Parts: sequence; C-alpha cells; structure tokens
Amino acid sequence: MPAIEPAGAATLTRDRIAERLRRPPPPPLAEDKHQSPVPPGARVTLAAVLVPLVERDGAIHVLLTQRSAHLRDHPNQISFPGGRVEGGDENRIGTALREAEEEIGLAPAHVEILGMLPEHEMSTGFRISPVVGWIEPPFDLKLDPFEVAAAFEVPLAHFLEPANHLRRHYFFNGRDRDYLAMPYAGRYIWGATAGMLYSLYRQLTAGSS
Repeated sequence: MPAIEPAGAATLTRDRIAERLRRPPPPPLAEDKHQSPVPPGARVTLAAVLVPLVERDGAIHVLLTQRSAHLRDHPNQISFPGGRVEGGDENRIGTALREAEEEIGLAPAHVEILGMLPEHEMSTGFRISPVVGWIEPPFDLKLDPFEVAAAFEVPLAHFLEPANHLRRHYFFNGRDRDYLAMPYAGRYIWGATAGMLYSLYRQLTAGSS
C-alpha cells in the first residue's frame, strides 16, 4: 500500500492509522488551549462528523467541505461533513455516515471506519464525535447545495507539520479566546475543524521521533 512520510512522524498507511487510532489519546499539552468546553449547566447537543481520508496519487488526503454562504451558523466556514445526532442513528458512526451521505452524497459503502478521535467540545454546547474513515477512489460526490458550497482535498502531510499549526487569539463577548488555524491554498481552516485535525495530528504522531 502506498505510504507517506510526514515531517516528524512515522510512515503512515491505512493500517498504521487504524492502529494509532486504537491507542489511548495522548495527554494534552500546556499550549493546547484551542478547545472551548461546554459551559457548566449548558444544554449539550450531541453531534458527529466524518473525517474522510482518501488515498490518491500515492499520498493520503483529507476531504473537507466549505459551508454555503447563506447558512445561519458558520457560513462559508471549512468543515467536515456531519451534524446533530438523530433518533434513528444507531451510534455516532451512523450519524457521521448519514450526514456525509446527505451533505456530499458519499455512500456509506465507500467508507471503511478506521477509528474515532476524542470528543471535541464547543462553547456553543456541541459535543462532537469525530469518526475517521478511509475512502478508496474512485467515488462520486453529489453536494447538497443548500448546505455545501464545495468539497476539496488537502494532503494529510500538511496537517501533520507543526509549522502549519497557527495559534491565534481574539477578544469576544468579554473574554479572551484562543483558536487554532491551519490555512491551505487560500482556504482558512480554523475553529473546531482545525481543532479536530490537531487531535488527529496528536493521535498519529504521538511517540514518533
């Protein structure tokens, strides 16, 4: 199977990624301040996203989407396909697969589940379960134009390079807040999406030399 050699990490393959996802999450670092926990007493909304990994041209890529401009929540932002847990979902994996099919037309049969990342919390009350899936080309996408303006791929190696992890700071609602950004080719990947990509980076590179 083709492999990539990201900076500072061991060679990765589908099987190696699955093995690393089975490991306990590495402990947080002192500088990891980009996640905003659900406030105490706030209503929690459970959600799940699919983190799609695509092996293409001898390298592994991450499939991402750009949200439509008219959406009330997070318009134009870069995200993973996903959404709220619904009553008919068997589990978080089911939620992620259902949402990916609804948003980008990715059939569940094309996705091999490799594992899951730690839950990602947001100050808005969302508790997101990131589900990592492997997708072998060829596959067809059919974007839901109401929710998704575009779908694109970024080399996984970009997110595994610490130099691409930009820590930013802003003042909002009377509070100082920190966030993470990982821009790529003119697209500003930040917030929860960058936070989950950072979690993937930590999981895949923990213990690497």
